[in-house]
Formats: sequence, C-alpha cells, structure tokens
Amino acid sequence: MAEKFPVLVLTGPRQSGKTTLAKMSFPNYRYVSLENPQNLEFALTDPKGFLAIYDQHVIIDEVQNAPELFSYIQQIVDESQLTGHYVLSGSQNFLLLEKITQSLAGRVYIMELLPLCHSEIAQKLTTTIEEELFNGSYPRLYNMDIAPRDFYPGYIKTYVERDVRTIVNVQDLKLFRKLLSLLAHHAGQLFNASELAKKLATDSKTIQRWLSILETSYIAFTLEPWYRNLSKRVVKTPKLYFYDTGLLCNLLGIKSVEELITSPYKGAIFENYVLLELMKVHKATGKQVDYFFWRDSNQNEIDLLVVEGRNIQCIEMKASQTIRSEHIRALHYLDDLIPDAELSHYLVNLSDETQQRSEETILSWKNIGNSIK
Repeated sequence: MAEKFPVLVLTGPRQSGKTTLAKMSFPNYRYVSLENPQNLEFALTDPKGFLAIYDQHVIIDEVQNAPELFSYIQQIVDESQLTGHYVLSGSQNFLLLEKITQSLAGRVYIMELLPLCHSEIAQKLTTTIEEELFNGSYPRLYNMDIAPRDFYPGYIKTYVERDVRTIVNVQDLKLFRKLLSLLAHHAGQLFNASELAKKLATDSKTIQRWLSILETSYIAFTLEPWYRNLSKRVVKTPKLYFYDTGLLCNLLGIKSVEELITSPYKGAIFENYVLLELMKVHKATGKQVDYFFWRDSNQNEIDLLVVEGRNIQCIEMKASQTIRSEHIRALHYLDDLIPDAELSHYLVNLSDETQQRSEETILSWKNIGNSIK
C-alpha cells in the first residue's frame, strides 16, 4: 500500500507491535516519536519547521499527539506526488481517524494491527489453548517472558489514567474502572446500556459514551446482529467483546491457567478468542469482510457470521472437544432463510485435529487462520 498511497497509517492497541512492524517494514525510513516531549514540543510549536526536517520517508509515531501536523502533511504530499511519503502510527484511533478524515481523505491507507495471532505465537513456543486464552497475545509478554499478572494491571492502569483522560474528560475514573470490570463479566453477551447503568448508578448515555472510548482505544468492541431481509423476530442488540483475552481474564480476576480451565467464563473467552483470530488474519491480509451474529426470539443462534458479499461463513465456537448434534444443527439455521447466499459452515472447538465433513468443517483452534479465509 505504501507503493500506492502517499500516507500509510498504522493504528491499533498500545503494545501491539506497530512501531516494530513499521521499522522492520521500512528500514530506510527515519523514525521520530511524538511520545518524546522535545519532539512533541517541536511539532506543536513549529509544525512547518518540524516537517521541514522530517520531510519525506519518515515514520512518525504517536502522531495523534500533534494534530496540527495533518493539514501540513496534506499540503506536502499533494505537492510531492510521492507514494510512501509518510508512515504514521498511533494507538488512539478516535483522534487519529478524526484528523485523517478532515485532512487526508483519499491520500491515506489505514491499517489496523492487532496483537499476535496463534500462528505467530507458535513460531516461538508451543502453547495450549488455555495458555493462549490466559496469557493473551501482546508481543511483550512473549518477547520478554512477562507473566500476565505483572503485565495487565500496569497496562490497565496506564490506559485508564492516561489514554482515557486524553480522549475525553472522564471525571470519575474509579467508576470507569468499575465499568471495565462489569463489561468483562458481560463479554460474549448482549450489550444492555440501561442494565449496566443501573448497576453503576449512572445513566445509559454515560455508559454508551464510555463504550465508545473503549472501542476507539482498542479495549472492547461490539458485534452487531445480522437481521437484513429476515423476520422481525430477531435480536437487534449488539454483543460485547474484548480485543485481548489475556486482558479479559485479568479483568475477570482469573489468576492462573488452572482457574481458567474450570471457569464458567471459559466458553465466552474462547468465543472471543476465535473472533479475534479471524479479525487478525483478515486485517493482516487487507481482506474487507463484515462480522455479525444471529439470534432469533426463540434463542436459536449462530455465534458468528463472516459476510463477504453473497458468501457467508456460519461459525459456531465451543470450548470443548465433544461434538454434539445441537452444535451442528445450529450451523444450519440460516440455510433455508437465505437460499440465494453461498453458505459455508464451521464448528471451531478445542480439538487438535481438523475434520472435513460433507456439509461442515470441524475446525481445530490451531487452524482458524489457515482454514477460514
């Protein structure tokens, strides 16, 4: 994309590896970080002077800290007509995209880098599914051999005390942290702002506003229901997920792999993991798909639909090695409702081997990224 667009933007969660990827992909580019106070002051007080020095083939990290740069970058790339002129990176998606849509529309390609997927972790070590769920997938955990109990509390504290205050003025940080914990207990469930507001003694507008903060800073996100062209007797409320299962386990108070194995939340955490694995592969390959779930008023449900035009992948996720007839039956709920679609059916579970059947694929958690594309 850097050979086609003047500006490449790399965004994603903090500590997902954006800086490392940018430096490895563009080894001949100069690098400057706006986390550095001196660099930031220079960029804020004299943006033209800053860009006169960092004029082309530059990686500018945490660029959202100096939004004044965007309009000047627009002028520079319009005059130069160079592709790959700038690589910009940042972890606060809301601030980044707001400025990009204002100043760099049509000149920029945006990429999202999520933490490691299973195939990347497997290059370094052998893990069980429970270990991956519990550890999460931030590179530093594996690169520096850091225990989750040492990594995530600091990650959450830094996020709440720095990023949240930067994005929007949250007065009651203690209440915000309570919301984080409460949302973790609702992962994989329908998101009901009114119900959460009652539990926190606040209003639903505040919950919705705080959820938007969590979404734009890559902590949590919602999965929309799929109800187009179908009966009105379907659920139209989104479900809630987190961008990392290790962070989710920490917020749930799960302190070890052994605790996770017997946790009542294991199924929801595994469901979250499968969705993330697919998102990581699709984002890494630039594939444009939409994700939904489907549930009707009789509680019939398909965990995940991956929609690409007429092609729809129906996916069930079960945190067990046992294949039950109801799991297979659930995969086919939509077969007669949308006969004009090209449907494929996958049951992802904890088995080590993938099994191809005539109408379904029983898919090992290890093969998600290789088999569902």
